[in-house]
Amino acid sequence: MRFAREAWPFVLPFVILATLLLWLGHNLWAVLSMILAVLLLLFFRDPVRRFSGAAEAVLAPADGRVLKIDTITEPEMEDRRYQRIITFLSVFNVHTQTVPVSSEVVSSRLTAGAKRAAFRGDIDSVNERHLTVLRTAGGELFGVRQMVGLVARRIVCYLQPGMKVERGAPLGLIKFGSRVDLLLPEGYRIQVSPGDTVRSGLTVMALPPTQADAAEDAAKGAEAPR
Repeated sequence: MRFAREAWPFVLPFVILATLLLWLGHNLWAVLSMILAVLLLLFFRDPVRRFSGAAEAVLAPADGRVLKIDTITEPEMEDRRYQRIITFLSVFNVHTQTVPVSSEVVSSRLTAGAKRAAFRGDIDSVNERHLTVLRTAGGELFGVRQMVGLVARRIVCYLQPGMKVERGAPLGLIKFGSRVDLLLPEGYRIQVSPGDTVRSGLTVMALPPTQADAAEDAAKGAEAPR
């Protein structure tokens, strides 16, 4: 299992404390301290995943549960309309995020704000958030908005404008409970529904129209009586 480098400032103090407590003979407290260290380390787990499906598929940028799917106008993305898939991350989910499509980073900007519960529907313009805008080779814009929640305290994004990134590459992480919005062009066919559990770098969130039509035709063909 791989872990995000941001884990160590949180984990190491508990390891040091456990070692000190063990040396002083406080075995129970040492064990409790080590348990806390392990729990914190698990929070920062960063699993290596490989997707072998269609090259055109838009993959989930985050682990969690699909909370809502709607359409919005995004001023930071040329003021166009985009489909939005909101994913809620509990404290038990993997909290590293990945790039949903192979692309070039157009912009990467943090907006300061509050830290209200991530499952509320009115936090879009209130909570602290970081929007990364990606442009594919075909010129289409996608966005990944990392958003803090009630427990989350900080957003980390590894990407900078001008970087070329592959689908599934590390994008960043949010510390301790949060929400991630995926913004994609209106023409794309969404493949998930509210309530679905998704996994970053593995779950197909959407397909371009031609790919989606081909998949539907194949499914119909497989179901047709012979």
